[in-house]
Amino acid sequence: MTYCTVEQCYIMILVALLLALMMFVQTDLLFPADGVELKAQREQWACGYGNSSEHDHTLRLLAQHLRWKTTALIHVACVCAGHNASRDVVTLVKSVLFHRRNPLHFHFITDTVANRILSSLFQSWMVPSVQVSFYDADELKSEVSWIPNKHYSGIYGLMKLTLTKALPPDLSKVIVLDTDITFATDIAELWGIFRKFTDKQVIGLVENQSDWYLGNLWKNHKPWPALGRGFNTGVILLYLERLRRIGWEQMWRLTAERELMSMLSTSLADQDIFNAFIKQNPVLVHQLPCFWNVQLSDHTRSEQCYTEVSDLKVIHWNSPKKLRVKNKHVEFFRNLYLTFLEYDGNLLRRELFGCPSQANPESVQLQAALEELDEDDQCYDFRRERLTVHRVHLYFLQYEYTPTEDDTDITLVAQLSMDRLQMLEAICKHWEGPISLALYMSDAEAQQFLRYAQASEVLKNRKNVGYHIVYKEGQFYPVNLVRNVALKNANTPYVFLTDVDFLPMYGLYDYLRRSMVQLDMAHTKKALVVPAFETLRYRLSFPKSKAELLSMLDMGALYTFRYHVWPKGHAPTNYAKWRTATTPYKVEWEPDFEPYVVVRRDCPEYDQRFVGFGWNKVSHILELDAQEYDLMVLPNAFMIHMPHAPSFDISKFRSSSSYRNCLNTLKDEFHQDLSRKYGSAALKYLTAQRTI
Repeated sequence: MTYCTVEQCYIMILVALLLALMMFVQTDLLFPADGVELKAQREQWACGYGNSSEHDHTLRLLAQHLRWKTTALIHVACVCAGHNASRDVVTLVKSVLFHRRNPLHFHFITDTVANRILSSLFQSWMVPSVQVSFYDADELKSEVSWIPNKHYSGIYGLMKLTLTKALPPDLSKVIVLDTDITFATDIAELWGIFRKFTDKQVIGLVENQSDWYLGNLWKNHKPWPALGRGFNTGVILLYLERLRRIGWEQMWRLTAERELMSMLSTSLADQDIFNAFIKQNPVLVHQLPCFWNVQLSDHTRSEQCYTEVSDLKVIHWNSPKKLRVKNKHVEFFRNLYLTFLEYDGNLLRRELFGCPSQANPESVQLQAALEELDEDDQCYDFRRERLTVHRVHLYFLQYEYTPTEDDTDITLVAQLSMDRLQMLEAICKHWEGPISLALYMSDAEAQQFLRYAQASEVLKNRKNVGYHIVYKEGQFYPVNLVRNVALKNANTPYVFLTDVDFLPMYGLYDYLRRSMVQLDMAHTKKALVVPAFETLRYRLSFPKSKAELLSMLDMGALYTFRYHVWPKGHAPTNYAKWRTATTPYKVEWEPDFEPYVVVRRDCPEYDQRFVGFGWNKVSHILELDAQEYDLMVLPNAFMIHMPHAPSFDISKFRSSSSYRNCLNTLKDEFHQDLSRKYGSAALKYLTAQRTI
């Protein structure tokens, strides 16, 4: 008889236990047939255990198989088009990320607008264990454009029919979601239902909870054919591999063609065609428990779907009334929705438990840069702030812009936080041209801004204003980073770089466009200076002309900007000369000069090392001078600074000597970098700084 050692017996017992556990595990999760899932899991989610004996190797393989089960890559698809849908999908994604324990791969079928918004958002969000792929909806339009559709979703409401063609051919399974969905549980539970499909089932759906397909809502109501109450397509489990095998593309087309002969158009977009298909092929559908798609509208049976709200898994806001639906649990639904609407998305950047994910290259570079910082450096907080990656949601509201034919259009570019929101309406009244605004806000503040903008008659009627949310994170206001977001998303050849607490003179937009032509800015490097003034009065009769402004200046109702606090900032504008000037005149750069200027959009970006208060605009003007821009003061242009409470950052600057010391350190480093970038010609800035 052969006896095992204690170590060998211990290993054999572990192996036996693991084998016993595996008997209860579905084969398709341990050894996924899906090529995409298997490759991703093997490459991204299998942790190494080092070299060891043959027994250890067996244990390692078994442990990896179990780990692949618990960290299966879940695929989620959404059709998303336009600005509003892009906002909605963020709330959906937040609810999924909040509960999930698995790696995720989002597949977005998007138009150009949504692609730009969501690609920028996810790139800056940097959520670990999340992959994102985009598919061009324009390439799919021909697949469904022949179908007349009365639903408000238009052609995009039909695109879920095309997913077997749109998504990668080796993708086996996918959860398909409408953008107005909120998860109240881990999406892995829904993914696990694929294991309950019979061999023939290809689609998982929840029964429709309204009476639409029963045909008794009003006289002569004639819905598309459906099995019983029909099914709602807000949440779908699609077994893509099997759908391709049975010829889904041909089958749904034949169904649609047959029914359109009598129905003439769809009323509920893809849902009508899915239901007509299922009516003819009931064996192919797997009915999901109704709590996986609780449909909230005034005419649904959703309250019969659950006994306690804790039973809910997915809430579907498929009523145009959204949060105002009639339901005894409406407060619970509203609070759950608002929780994710205003939830701090930065908190979702946490790593998953279990195997550490393979970080993307950007994350690796960022971590390496952070590790190089010296925590004992008294300016550590400033240096760390420069490395902070802020989430950015471009075009938070509807945006429409048509380029001018003469190629002289100009965008007003500015940044703001919540405490300057009241300036927006006045700026829109003073400037009729396009505007690009970057707003530094928390998730909750962004929703407050949304409600403010939707309630404002002035803002509602202006579609040529691009609002870009930069989400708060860190100790300082990243003012130059926020400015750069607004600058980079201007869509005109020229930009007017200003601050949101300034009101431009009436007619400045047209005057600047004429000036750009007269000064041949298309072929020369010029920065047009708009002279800045200020008032200490909260209510001001705004001057309608230069003559009126000069009169108010003489009477003490207006002042040259910051003349009593920071004269260096604007003195080089030469206000004495401006009073009588009738043609543009050139001024020379001087230390600490920070005018508001009009330049070509391809000008240098703002230096992002400067955060909070101090030297953020000065450094930009300095680099314009280093690139040999001519500073030209416009004789008939002006802007007026309106009074407001001092910012938190200026208070820190005034009260903290370490803050001011670090700012001086950053200035020196900026000068040195400028000298390296522009050579000996830039040494004058360093010399000028040291003689001050």
